[in-house]
Amino acid sequence: MDRAVERIVRAIESRERIVLIGDYDVDGVSSVSVMRLFFASIGYELDWIIPNRFRDGYGLSTSLIDRVEGYDLIITVDNGISAIESADICASMGIDLIITDHHIAPSTLPKAYAIIDQKQSECSFPYDEICGAQIAWYLCSAINAKMGTKIDMKQYLGVVALAVVADIMPLQHINRVMVQYGLAILSRGDMPFIEAYMEHSDKSSISSEDIAFGLAPILNSAGRLEDASLAVEFICSDSVDRATMMLEELIALNEQRKGIESSISEQVIDSVDDSSSVIVAYSEEWHEGVVGIVAARVARHYQRPAIILCANGDTLKGSGRSFGECNLFGIVDPHRDILMKFGGHSMAIGLSMDIEQIAEFRSRVNRDYDTLHLNRAKYIDPDILGHFDFGYIDFGLIELMEQFEPYGEANSRPKFMTRGVKIVSVQQMGREKNHLRFALEHRGVIQTAVQFKTREVYRVGEQIDITYTISKNSFRDSITIQLMIDEVERVG
Repeated sequence: MDRAVERIVRAIESRERIVLIGDYDVDGVSSVSVMRLFFASIGYELDWIIPNRFRDGYGLSTSLIDRVEGYDLIITVDNGISAIESADICASMGIDLIITDHHIAPSTLPKAYAIIDQKQSECSFPYDEICGAQIAWYLCSAINAKMGTKIDMKQYLGVVALAVVADIMPLQHINRVMVQYGLAILSRGDMPFIEAYMEHSDKSSISSEDIAFGLAPILNSAGRLEDASLAVEFICSDSVDRATMMLEELIALNEQRKGIESSISEQVIDSVDDSSSVIVAYSEEWHEGVVGIVAARVARHYQRPAIILCANGDTLKGSGRSFGECNLFGIVDPHRDILMKFGGHSMAIGLSMDIEQIAEFRSRVNRDYDTLHLNRAKYIDPDILGHFDFGYIDFGLIELMEQFEPYGEANSRPKFMTRGVKIVSVQQMGREKNHLRFALEHRGVIQTAVQFKTREVYRVGEQIDITYTISKNSFRDSITIQLMIDEVERVG
């Protein structure tokens, strides 16, 4: 950090040309936004590039070299730790490179002026699981201190909170504190982009779940389908009118993304060999921008890791998502010899390979999964606290649970299980009729419940066992209790 700060401050004082290289997910977009906002606050203009997923690939790839020619200093955010070839090219061009990343560091590191990554073996930073935007924030804080510019760094924690939640960092230790502060800042609605979003979604405050299920998918849609630069411009908007215009565009992209994702997910679920320990599927017809979400849905459906790839000529490129306690990165990492590119962490990976290697790859990862004795017994969700009567569900319980927010990774919203529930009524919701609203009765108490993204057909009077979380539903100035159904099992 000290070496990076010294070089950046020297570049600022010498009015050198600086360019940021980000990533197309929410963490990368937020990282670039934090840096842009900070440098604007100190009155220094720097350029930035978000690689296009389809044209450029991931991070500081060799495809970007022509665009960084003429710069004195490159700073990567949320990428770069594996950019060995690009780092060598930058050095040959006389461009200093500072890498800030949070992903697992390979055994051979890029040759850079400085590397800031908490997962380097010699790093003494006490928290292993932080995201790229947090490192960008720490870097800006260190520059702020070195230059004595006295910028209030807390004002950027709202943007940092977006990344922590969206990148599924554990909501513990420093992550929890930063998200708590960040949510409070977002809920004030001071920044044009969040004011536009709150007005659109009719929110008076922002929770971690609003980010995870509302704002993050909208921000991600730009990079998944077109270009993530739109998401950066949205976050950095200088007026509510401009932010609202860009939000409408992002929402339209997200609706398009939902349709594509749903179609591919159904194709995968209908066609894969579900006897495999690790599901590996590919097609020439699938959209590269949504395979990560599809992998998550397939993994959840089959309760095992899933790797979904799309074919482009002779190359397969895609994403994997883990399930349960499986370290998917650890299973795939030994097989870099048959991969073109690979990176990620225990729960999510990105990779590419020659199409001729797919059978060998599928065989190897399934063999290693089974060798590690990751048995296929019925998955028991560790977030379920226990069996619960509907009679215990009231606003007092909700107020108690609110004391433990924000909820997210490693601090999940409590789940409950109730058996022998009777369906009093059920009706379809949503444009595609793939959501259900229930009135459910248990021991004389009736509760309203919803289940999202299901094609199941239920009958009035049917007995079911349910797993669910409990939430407040606000509609037209009325607040009611609503069960969010996670799993349903028919009785008998």
